[in-house]
Amino acid sequence: MNRLLLLEDDPSLSKSLMKYLRQNGYSVDWAKNGEEALSLSYENEYMLYLLDINVPLLNGIDLLSALREAEDKTPAIIISAQIDVHSVTQGFIAGADDYVKKPFDPEELLIRVQAKTSQFVKYLSFGKYKIDLKTKQIYEGELPLYFGRVQQNLFISLVQNYPNPVTKEELMLLLDKPSDLALRVNITTLRNTLDVEIKSVRGVGYQII
Repeated sequence: MNRLLLLEDDPSLSKSLMKYLRQNGYSVDWAKNGEEALSLSYENEYMLYLLDINVPLLNGIDLLSALREAEDKTPAIIISAQIDVHSVTQGFIAGADDYVKKPFDPEELLIRVQAKTSQFVKYLSFGKYKIDLKTKQIYEGELPLYFGRVQQNLFISLVQNYPNPVTKEELMLLLDKPSDLALRVNITTLRNTLDVEIKSVRGVGYQII
């Protein structure tokens, strides 16, 4: 289970966050108001809540307080533009595990999400591909794919670091006989095997996009 509940009434921010989180292996349900989020929390099991404070019908603080009173111990991260000490304190008193202040870099949020969910995450997704992080088996949909161990490890490294590039030095460590030529050959093999785009980032390494 790698399912998150996002409570956020800004459609633009919600869509960009959901896209980014889904590209990094998470399934995300979106609630536009607190009542909707409360209903979803009763209907589904989540590994983490992402809660804005100023939302319609039931604010994020009151929602979290209600969930904690109902003995819902699901980890929760408050994401809010309210950065005063009182608001932050109220968030933690209500039962938040972390507090992210708007505006924020999506990568910062991802790091915090991963820190709270790493013990639960079993799969990593990218496009139509899924990676079993325990066995390192790569799937296209439900179909397992089989190719060399080196290409397998390169793909996993590129996906785990998305949207950032992976340095050439890091990728070299995944090769049996490290060399510039061997790395280029293996990257070319990946491009030809999978329906993904991998670009060379000059002076850095490679990036999957």
